[in-house]
This record gives sequence, C-alpha cells and structure tokens, in this order.
Amino acid sequence: MNAGNASQKLTAALEEVRQVYVDLAQRPIQRNCARRAECCQFKLTGRTPYLTKGEAIFAAQAFRATGRKFLPQNDDGACPMLQRETGKCLIYDARPFGCRTHFCDAAGGPAARREVLDLVRRLEDVDVRLNGDGPRVLQKAIADALKEMQ
Repeated sequence: MNAGNASQKLTAALEEVRQVYVDLAQRPIQRNCARRAECCQFKLTGRTPYLTKGEAIFAAQAFRATGRKFLPQNDDGACPMLQRETGKCLIYDARPFGCRTHFCDAAGGPAARREVLDLVRRLEDVDVRLNGDGPRVLQKAIADALKEMQ
C-alpha cells in the first residue's frame, strides 16, 4: 500500500473512532462525568482501560497536540494522561471509550455492555482494518502509537 492510501486509511479509521465517541454521547445512557479523576488512579481502582489500535492512535494524537512526545512514568499507578499539577485529563475530549463508559459511581456507574456492544464492535472493526492485535492496556497501547508517530 502506498503512503497516500495508508494515510487515507488511517484518516478514515480515526474518523470512525471519533464517530463512535459522538454516537456514544448521543445515547440515552445516564452519564455525568464530574471529572474527579478518581477513575484515573488505576493502581487504586484495580481497573485500567484497554484500547484498540484506532483509539490508541486517536489518544496519542491528542496527547501530542498538548506538546508532549513521551508518556510519563507514573510509579503511583495513575493514568499517564492525568496532568499532575491540575489533576485533569490532558486528552479529555479524546479520551478512550473505556474512560467514557467506565465504572465510576460518580458518573453513573458502568455502562451496560448490551447498551454499547454495537459501538465496541465498530472499534474492533477499526482495529482489524489497522492491523491491530485487539484491545491492549492503555499505557502500552498509547506508548506504541506514539512510537509509530515518530
């Protein structure tokens, strides 16, 4: 595949990821993220989002747009997208699907899988189109996407 076709394929895949996020936001699922960032403390919660390749690239591009190039090493188990100084997500508008449908009680608890399964399948389809290898832990998926962007 030539570079132009690869670029078009990636652009279409990332647009599909963005559209999945838009479609999720339009669902009547009761969600109200208060941005407390408690869910971003993976070591404390024992839960870490897994990202498909399309989501990882989408998040990595948003991370790069903040002027950063490398993920920080968080020994405390916090999400590398969490800005230490402010306690806010650096990529909130581009946050992954798992962060949008997570278990946070303050936001309304987890979205039922049956309510979002069609969206999950669409993200999986994008993963296949991008030759991904299935959902991977957030830190590794985004770090790999950042390496590919170099």
